[in-house]
Amino acid sequence: MIKKLTLLSFLLTLSISAQELKVISDNFKGDQPQGVSIFTGNVKVTKGHDELNATKVTIYTDASRKPVKYMAEGSVSFYIVTEIGEKYRGVSQRAIYLPNENEYQFYQKVDLVRIDDYRRVKGDKVVLNTLQGHASADSVGGEPVVMVFTLEDKNTTKKSSQK
Repeated sequence: MIKKLTLLSFLLTLSISAQELKVISDNFKGDQPQGVSIFTGNVKVTKGHDELNATKVTIYTDASRKPVKYMAEGSVSFYIVTEIGEKYRGVSQRAIYLPNENEYQFYQKVDLVRIDDYRRVKGDKVVLNTLQGHASADSVGGEPVVMVFTLEDKNTTKKSSQK
């Protein structure tokens, strides 16, 4: 009963912001004085259009119980809509979201796709700033960073517009 009340209190605090943060998981463990909430087993986090799925998600909050860091681990998948309207989806083994910086950091076997124009980045560390739309990628262990761009064929575009 206390566990459920703590979870309810935590979720009510998080929903005070402009968008509701919803966390669904098999298990929950919280330490309110430390500002740490741990969700395990089939974790699904949604806020607005964004979605994050993982085996484990740890949410760190400040003294006013506002989330300052999200850490997702194990089979991470995500869908993100940035403040400038770009849509991303992807997978990784670990992800960190820093809401005060509007920054996602993805680690290990990262495959990030910007859906609007199918720009794809694969690497071991990819950082995405959702406010500015900036991204960077690094490789670890000698594997190259791979970027894929979809280019339009000018002849195909002319032919289809002449019909």
